[in-house]
Amino acid sequence: MVPPITAQSDPVTHDLHTLVFPVDDDRLLPLYLRVDSGAAEVVGRNAVSIAADAVVSFAAYFNAFPAAYWAHATSLEAVRLTVAADGDATVRVWRSDAAGRATLVAERDVVDGVCSADIALGDARGGWLWFDVAARTALVVTHAAWTTEQQPLRTPLASIGITTFNKPDYCVRTLAAIGGDPALAPYLDVVRVVDQGDRAVSDEPGFGPAADRLGDTLVVVRQDNLGGSGGYARAMAHTLAEDRAEFVLLLDDDVEVETEAIRRAVVFGAYCANPTIVGGHMLDLHARTTVYAWAEVVEEHPFMWHARDAERMPLDLAAVDLRDEPLLHRRTDADYNGWWMCLIPIAALRAAGLALPAFIKWDDAEFSLRAREHGIQTISLPGVALWHISWVGKDDLIDWQAYFHARNRIVTALLHSGAPRGGSLLTHSRRVDVKHFMAMQYYPVALRHRALRAVLSGPDHLFGDLRSALPAARALAAEFGETRPVPELIPASVAPDWPDDESDQPSGMALPVLVVRQMVSQWLRRPRRPAPGSVEVAVPARRARWWRLADYDSAMVTMAGSGVRHLFVRDRAQYRRLDVESRRLHRRLRRRWKQLAADYRAADLFSPQAWDAAFAGTVHTDSVERA
Repeated sequence: MVPPITAQSDPVTHDLHTLVFPVDDDRLLPLYLRVDSGAAEVVGRNAVSIAADAVVSFAAYFNAFPAAYWAHATSLEAVRLTVAADGDATVRVWRSDAAGRATLVAERDVVDGVCSADIALGDARGGWLWFDVAARTALVVTHAAWTTEQQPLRTPLASIGITTFNKPDYCVRTLAAIGGDPALAPYLDVVRVVDQGDRAVSDEPGFGPAADRLGDTLVVVRQDNLGGSGGYARAMAHTLAEDRAEFVLLLDDDVEVETEAIRRAVVFGAYCANPTIVGGHMLDLHARTTVYAWAEVVEEHPFMWHARDAERMPLDLAAVDLRDEPLLHRRTDADYNGWWMCLIPIAALRAAGLALPAFIKWDDAEFSLRAREHGIQTISLPGVALWHISWVGKDDLIDWQAYFHARNRIVTALLHSGAPRGGSLLTHSRRVDVKHFMAMQYYPVALRHRALRAVLSGPDHLFGDLRSALPAARALAAEFGETRPVPELIPASVAPDWPDDESDQPSGMALPVLVVRQMVSQWLRRPRRPAPGSVEVAVPARRARWWRLADYDSAMVTMAGSGVRHLFVRDRAQYRRLDVESRRLHRRLRRRWKQLAADYRAADLFSPQAWDAAFAGTVHTDSVERA
């Protein structure tokens, strides 16, 4: 354990950011280093061999130092770079500004195996620090770190909360990685797995060795499936009650972790001038050098989340040299960070409470918006990241999760939107229904309407829904043929050469003209019926955009996440019934918005006591099992 901070008679060096490398996956190297000339080879977790006359730069995502974020959020004004190497070389230190312009700020020769330099952090508006090694002889860099002698403001000690549901293989690999990094151990109080599935993590092959490495640090809690928010709330509640760690770090289960990133997040949080939520970026588990969002925001109109600079995301960091991309040098502020990796200070839990009882979706955004109302900002910190299956490969807007997308967005707006009647949210929500109609997707519309009725019922439904909403949503699927897999059908025509992106989406006046024409046509016209075993068009989900499918009365769509084929068929009766209900529900929400907002804001949704009642009714065992 890290001891409490006390006065020091002699200066102690605090390691802020250590040079690390992947030891078993060369695909990841562009995230860690760039070879400008000659050759280099990773020879250890912290070591790289560099050939004579080679020049290697550490201006890369995981090994450059995000100086602007430190200058913005902490009281540090400078850091020290120390490089240990066993050969003859020159180390050049560079600092960039917010526009990506780089300046040489120090140049040192390696003398007696080491060199160091004190470097000012620079402008808080943007910029990185990094160093290059120009080798005169073959050498090995055995260690390098950005450090300070300044004491942190709070103890760098965190509990980790991993919520898992039937992904024991991923979870065990994460536990093995955390337990296998000795540099991380002093920063961890508890590694808590909240297991909500019926495939127990403790029964997975490999759990025993992983648990042995973590020893008494590992805790496993078994409870019924209360969703991500229920699992994370459990981790928050235990950390708050134990009152040892300064932070709780939330991790998703289907991830691969860079353990140095965990350490960096904890250390950064310890140095922040004020309690700060520290988020990690998402790298794509299937395209491993691709980052999906540098920072995420909730736009007040129409109260929707999106990546800042969304037109530039995702970004392949193997194809883009950090030194050549100005976008990456500007400090980018976030409204929230996804809970695939998010460090929350205990001060935020004391001030704002635990997670929203949302099951899944919007709980992370809502928490940061609530914390901001208590003066606690969120920072998505470059160099802190993990690998996760990206949302691009999921179909969660048209499966059972559509219920939670719709309900939790509106609930979050009722809690935090400052716009009258949520601004343009309800108009946008109505448009979502229309898009589903155009694409012959009636199941998600039925779920969305169920969500709107739940919102209208008031805040008391939220905790009860933790147990009932998912099975109810899945049961509703049986009423819609589009939810059932189908064998491959013969398309009546070859699908047009549609792009994978949305570049052909109608805009300007063409958009409302298309929508009105299609809605009138679908209300009045009897749909065409395909011949048995046939379908009008077959298309992969990534190209099955609503404005394209609007011209068809049947389509076979291959889902992105599962690869399973589903048949979507135009249904005039369903459309008429759901369209009438859509208009009615959105009108009711608009009329009742002010009173609903007051009701939700007055409700006890976040306190440990409110969550205790939910846990008491669903936990399998009353005790916490320490491995």
